[in-house]
Amino acid sequence: MKILRLKDVMHTTGLSRSTVYSYISEGTFPKSVQLGSRAVGWVESEVQDWLMERVKERDELALVAR
Repeated sequence: MKILRLKDVMHTTGLSRSTVYSYISEGTFPKSVQLGSRAVGWVESEVQDWLMERVKERDELALVAR
């Protein structure tokens, strides 16, 4: 299992810091894992799954629009 820090999550998803935390508060993005008293990270596979779900939603919308 690989843990991504915020900078890596932002790079991987293309989202800003505030958007990542906004999605977390809405319950639409994977929750972070506490790594230390002031450090958090995200499970890479959960972030990848979240991205793949966005792609799946996009593809389903494209099929409906036909």
